[in-house]
Amino acid sequence: MQAAADITLWVAFYAGVLSFFSPCVLPLIPSYLTYISGLSFNQLSDAHPGARIRMTIMAHSLVFILGFSLVFISLGALAGLASATFQLHLREGLGWLQKIGGILIFLFGIHLSGLFHFGVLLGERRFHLRNKPSGFIGTLIVGIAFAAGWTPCIGPILGAILAIAASSSGGAGRGILLLAVYSAGLGLPFLISSGLFHWFLNFFDRFKKHIRLVEVLTGVMLMAVGVLLFFDLFPRITGFLYRYLPASLG
Repeated sequence: MQAAADITLWVAFYAGVLSFFSPCVLPLIPSYLTYISGLSFNQLSDAHPGARIRMTIMAHSLVFILGFSLVFISLGALAGLASATFQLHLREGLGWLQKIGGILIFLFGIHLSGLFHFGVLLGERRFHLRNKPSGFIGTLIVGIAFAAGWTPCIGPILGAILAIAASSSGGAGRGILLLAVYSAGLGLPFLISSGLFHWFLNFFDRFKKHIRLVEVLTGVMLMAVGVLLFFDLFPRITGFLYRYLPASLG
């Protein structure tokens, strides 16, 4: 129940979902699915694909999700480990680290909302694989490349979750948990899209005009998270939820 009441876990999951709907991820889902599965667009877009096609795309999607999750979780472990080491050597400094993390997250939010663009967050770091290695090993490599290379849109959101991990006192375990939840938030809609590709195409056609609104809302959310982290308000909110909403969160 205590873990369920931890609002930072919900923030991490929601951030992962928002990363999926970002302008440089959502429009490329069809391309990624055809690339990792080796299936044609017509095969994927069939309203009633055969069992073999469905199993192929779902299996490759799971391996792709595993690939980027390994990178994100490793980053979370490093962020949490850095926090634990910093706390060990300079306990008073953890409070300052938390405030710095809050400021960074707030700046990420300003960047995503469009109020002001920071040049350091605009540079693309895409890593392209011209020829995908065959089989599931190749799909795993593509997933790792996705996590390592697509920073223009998911970078600020991912950076915010890493800042929370680095500002916490839970060590590497806490960082792993936060980034595992973030990866689940990013991977779940990807998996749903791969299983319901025909539906996804119809959904995307209607949703694409709202992508900018999602970016703005994400920016506002990050600014709010930055303020909460800077003033150390997360424990109070978690305590409130744990005290007054035990049934719904259990």
